[in-house]
Amino acid sequence: MALSFHHHHHRHHHCRRHHHHSSSNSIDHACKQGNLKQAFRSLPLHWPPHQHAYSSILDLCASEKAPFQGQQLHSHILKSTALRRHGFLCTKLVFMYGKCGRLLDAEKLFDEMPHRSIFAWNALIGAYASTNQQSLAIGSYRDMRAEGLLPDACTLASVLKACGALEDVCVGTEVHGLAIKTGLHLTGFVSNALIAMYAKCGRFGSARLLFDRMSAETDVVSWNSMISACLKDQQFFEALNLFREMQKVGVSMNSYTVVGVLQACAELSQSKLGMEIHASLLKNTRKLEIYESNSLVVLYARCGRIHNAIQVFEEMDEKDNVSWNSILSGYVQNGLYQESIKFFSDIIQSGFEPDQVSIITCASASGRLGNFSIAKQIHAYAIKHGFSVDLQVGNTLIDMYTKCQFVNYAANVFRELHGKDCISWTTMIACYAQSSCYDKALELSREMQKDGTKVDSMMIGSILQACSGLLCLFLLKQVHAYAIRHRLLDHVLENTLVDVYGECGEVDHAHRIFRTMQDKDVVTWTSMITCYVNSGLLNEALRLFEDMVASNVEPDAVSLISVLAAVAGLSSFTKGKEIHGFTYRRWIETTGTIGSSLVDMYARCGDIEKSTKVFDSVRRKDLILWTTMINASGLHGRGEEAIGFFTGLNEIGIVPDHVAFLALLYACSHSGLIDEGKYYLEKMISEYELEPWPEHYACLVDLLGRSGRTEEAYEFIRLMPVEPTAAVWCALLGACRVHQNHELGRIAAEKLLELEPDNPGNYVLISNVFAAMGNWKDANLARGMMKGRGLKKDPACSWIEVGSKVHTFVARDVSHEDSVSIYSKLAEITEKLKKEGGYREDTRFVLHDVTVDEKVKMLQGHSERLAIAFGMMHVPKGTPIRVNKNLRVCGDCHEFTKLVTKVYGREIIVRDANRFHHFKDGSCSCRNFW
Repeated sequence: MALSFHHHHHRHHHCRRHHHHSSSNSIDHACKQGNLKQAFRSLPLHWPPHQHAYSSILDLCASEKAPFQGQQLHSHILKSTALRRHGFLCTKLVFMYGKCGRLLDAEKLFDEMPHRSIFAWNALIGAYASTNQQSLAIGSYRDMRAEGLLPDACTLASVLKACGALEDVCVGTEVHGLAIKTGLHLTGFVSNALIAMYAKCGRFGSARLLFDRMSAETDVVSWNSMISACLKDQQFFEALNLFREMQKVGVSMNSYTVVGVLQACAELSQSKLGMEIHASLLKNTRKLEIYESNSLVVLYARCGRIHNAIQVFEEMDEKDNVSWNSILSGYVQNGLYQESIKFFSDIIQSGFEPDQVSIITCASASGRLGNFSIAKQIHAYAIKHGFSVDLQVGNTLIDMYTKCQFVNYAANVFRELHGKDCISWTTMIACYAQSSCYDKALELSREMQKDGTKVDSMMIGSILQACSGLLCLFLLKQVHAYAIRHRLLDHVLENTLVDVYGECGEVDHAHRIFRTMQDKDVVTWTSMITCYVNSGLLNEALRLFEDMVASNVEPDAVSLISVLAAVAGLSSFTKGKEIHGFTYRRWIETTGTIGSSLVDMYARCGDIEKSTKVFDSVRRKDLILWTTMINASGLHGRGEEAIGFFTGLNEIGIVPDHVAFLALLYACSHSGLIDEGKYYLEKMISEYELEPWPEHYACLVDLLGRSGRTEEAYEFIRLMPVEPTAAVWCALLGACRVHQNHELGRIAAEKLLELEPDNPGNYVLISNVFAAMGNWKDANLARGMMKGRGLKKDPACSWIEVGSKVHTFVARDVSHEDSVSIYSKLAEITEKLKKEGGYREDTRFVLHDVTVDEKVKMLQGHSERLAIAFGMMHVPKGTPIRVNKNLRVCGDCHEFTKLVTKVYGREIIVRDANRFHHFKDGSCSCRNFW
């Protein structure tokens, strides 16, 4: 009987051992295959498997992030009295719970362990590190050290990772010291962690020093850590250099290397190297990891190769949010806003749910398109899916509605936002400022301060924009003082202050800030140049531009546009050619606004032929360039050519806007093209559905009036669908003066003074109208009213550029150093014109109640005649004499100049307040219509 029992027990033990072995093999096989379900099925029901089997399944639960299955296995272990307090399995359970994000379970189990090994502590520290509880990871490390346990390489690596995440270089350095003390710093695992820690803490030099000391011991992880350090420090070229060195020493790249190097390529727009890496990956005939493909998509999109990005995206077997969002962002980065909206629709139709990043990107594209309908749809989608409560999404929606010019919708989003941050307030204040709601912008800034939100320099910039719009110097100075008191003044804000003081007409304040700025960049110089230009200080703007170039600051397109505006204002042909040459030598392409500025500059300097050459040389002509050329033609009285340019604009499919039509009507009015002017105004309304501005109506009134049809002009004004502005009545009044319509002149004068009682030019014009009638009483009354209001008119002034110097003259000027010679030359010219050209002074153009002799003397002393005489003395024959005048040329001076060109065989170009007059061979390009 005993033998039988012993035999049975032996057989049972053998059978159990056989089942242990069989089940362990099945569990190992399932775990290797990653089949968690099969591993659980292989667990024996009646006795526990070997601890190795439990360990394998727990590792699989950790990697698969399967806490429910891990908890089941924990229960299975607890049923076994032999294994439930097994230290090895307890440590594995802590590790599993940590990886699955179940910190409370991991902590509870760890606290119940009677004996905690270094491995148990590592499991807990690792659990904290895995769940981004870096402070707790460092705290546990300190507790472990307090218990007298020495860390191993795994401990140090986890703690160093936590230090890097927290950018806690103090603890990191302390751990480094312990690593040296214990000799663990020589371990590649710890060395790599040290490099990564120093890199994340911004200590690039320390990271590089450690890496260089590793020399022969470096592996792919070391190289990746150092490449990551370069990326963190924005040393993208150095990252690529490291990658090349890594290849030279024969270390093969892995997925982490690929992602890091592709990021550097994207930052530097190095598409060629990125394509080489892509080709290398394809040659390995292995399937690309999803994050490698995502990095390639980002690279190609950032380098403007959106078609390559789409190709990589379409070849991906597996796509995540990053994949979809990378293409969506790629479209936006490349200005393909319509395509990005369509792609957003494709994301939804594919069954993939867009996230906050998708909404933010799409809202940004909608804002750039200015499409209100699409904007509302995106907002509705965000509300429906609960994204509108996200602060960043809300801020982007405010910006989107701002760009669509729907301020009320932006304000509604702002009001509904909970927990508004600085960006929310700044975006909404900017929205009000950009939409000309300046009072609301300032009111919101006060509300923000009551809310306790900290003001930053960007917000100050938006508030300054509101001050600029209101032209409120008092508020501007308050904001400036606030920025100084709170130490918010940075370089960008100082540049903004120069701009805003300039816009408020405070040139001295702007220059004071400019002068005290230490590191003036191109924006600083440009802001001050623009300030001078806007304030009419054109010579100062040119001098400052020269100082800028002398200071080795390279001008950009904006600064060149500003200085070209100054040149155009001065009609300085010499300076204009110099700056054009400057752009040519710097290889600055004549395109866009630069091309338009050059066309305008040459036109305003009197050389319409050069304007046309510049226009013809621009390859991609936009609406602004065409409009500038139409305006240039009109300025020189070439109405038919202006119409030709307008026709060309239409032929290539560019749709004209209000400004283009205004330039065209201006050209018609200066060439007497009445029928054409009427036709294009009607075309603007009926065909293009553009509501005319008061300026368009003023052009047609001017055209009718200049042509002597003053009654028709008045009837047109009476039938206008909008209230006539001062410019309309001014145009009629000017025509009444020329064509002696006294009755309409009185009506226009009354209307003009009602609308603009503080414009000195109106009183002068009215006085001249009455003087032309011989009504000296009313003429003097008008001038008396002007003086009574403390108003002064600008004196008549002419200037001429000879060499690099500009010479200025006023009527009967004797201040010029060559005054005696100039008057002698003028007398000689006048005498010759009388003898050979039959010239006689037309005293009707002297609108003063003085004797005929006095009138003759006044005519002979007009500023443009002094400038012409000076030009005859100093401008070589064969070169046109270019004269500029701030007021309209009088009829007698116009006749005088025609005779000079006939008798002396000279070409004279005069720019007055209205247009250019090209005098040659006794005739003028204006055909006496100005």
